[in-house]
Amino acid sequence: MTDNKLMVLPDVQSSADRRNIPIRRVGVKGIRTPILVKSQSGAQHTVADVEMYVSLPADKKGTHMSRFWTLLGGINKPFAPQMMVEVMQEMLASLKSDGGYIRLAFPFFMEKSAPVSHLQSTMDYDVVLTAECADGKITVTQEVTAPVTSLCPCSKEISKYGAHNQRSHVSITAELETNFPIEKQIEMIESCASCQVWGLLKRSDEKYVTEHAYENPKFVEDLVRDVAIRCQDEPAILAFTVEAENFESIHNHSAFASLHFDKRQTAE
Repeated sequence: MTDNKLMVLPDVQSSADRRNIPIRRVGVKGIRTPILVKSQSGAQHTVADVEMYVSLPADKKGTHMSRFWTLLGGINKPFAPQMMVEVMQEMLASLKSDGGYIRLAFPFFMEKSAPVSHLQSTMDYDVVLTAECADGKITVTQEVTAPVTSLCPCSKEISKYGAHNQRSHVSITAELETNFPIEKQIEMIESCASCQVWGLLKRSDEKYVTEHAYENPKFVEDLVRDVAIRCQDEPAILAFTVEAENFESIHNHSAFASLHFDKRQTAE
């Protein structure tokens, strides 16, 4: 005979653990889900790869994995740095933890106009939003990677005609004090390159791109230094890492440069 009363199931995850070993991060990864992202023109639909973790005290056996999904599924506002703080606070409260980590990696799309023909095409950029809570402090970073063209100054200087150039990936990982437009981060990178790249170009545009890059040669070192100057001028950016990788056209390897700068340490 079936008992009509609600069955009380044991909560094994909340039981005590005798091994006395804390866990720094436990949660879910490999989630791929549609999200909204804040852009200058409104909310943009995209798809994100998501990781969500909390810290687990030494005396607790496990965390409640389903609560990560419940939290993520209930979000209907566009993600932005300040939104990441809100999600972190809600996650920590729901899972009764004092430490956590959230990572969202997604493509961000922009309509670009070709430099001469003004033909419209869509460009995609890789963006990563992260929030981490440690020692009661929540840190948010916004990483943007943009493809650009770099032309070798040495090649230009020593050659009678022409100079080798290549596509480069330049990224800014910025620790932010407030929301900062993804589009602005993209512009900061593209403005420091030998030339931007576009999804669609006509012959008149190709002429412009070739000549513009030739007149603006950049080593990989030049790229990270020039982008760093732009980052230093932005009040919303507290600290940043700039990286550049040139996918060399005359070598079977890449050229790489990276730098980190923390404005707070400089101010001390």
